[in-house]
Amino acid sequence: MNAAPSVSARPPVLRRLGPPLAALAAVTVPTVYLAVVDPNAPGHYPACPFLTATGWWCPGCGGLRCVHALAHGDLSGALHDNAPAVLLFAVLAVLWVRWVWAAVTGGPGPRLALGARRWVLIGLLLLVFTVVRNLPVGAGLAPPLI
Repeated sequence: MNAAPSVSARPPVLRRLGPPLAALAAVTVPTVYLAVVDPNAPGHYPACPFLTATGWWCPGCGGLRCVHALAHGDLSGALHDNAPAVLLFAVLAVLWVRWVWAAVTGGPGPRLALGARRWVLIGLLLLVFTVVRNLPVGAGLAPPLI
C-alpha cells in the first residue's frame, strides 16, 4: 500500500499577500488624510504635549508635517520637519518590499532583530537629535512653529 507523503501545502500567493497588503492599506489611509488635511494649518491636530510642557521639540515633533511633505513629494521639506522619521519610513518601506517578495516567493518574511545595545544606540541618537534640534545651531532640524 503506497500512501502519498504528507506535504504541507503553502497557501496560495493571494492569501500570502493579504497581510502585507492589509499593512499597506493601514498606512495608506492615514497618509492620504495627512496629504489632504495640512498639519501646517493651525487647528487641525493637537499640539505635542512635550512641546507644550517644555517648549522643546521632541523627536516626534514634525512627524505629521513630514508625512504631509512626503505625500506631496517634498523630500527636503520632510527632512527639515523630521529627518529620523524619513529614515524610519525608508527602512519600513524596504522591509515591506522584502515582506511582499517573501509572500510572492513563499519564503520567510524579513526579521528585524535589534538587541539591547542597538536599542540603546537608537535612543541615544534620538536624544542627541532632540537636543541639537532645540539649539540655535540645529534650528534647521526643527519644524516651523504654527
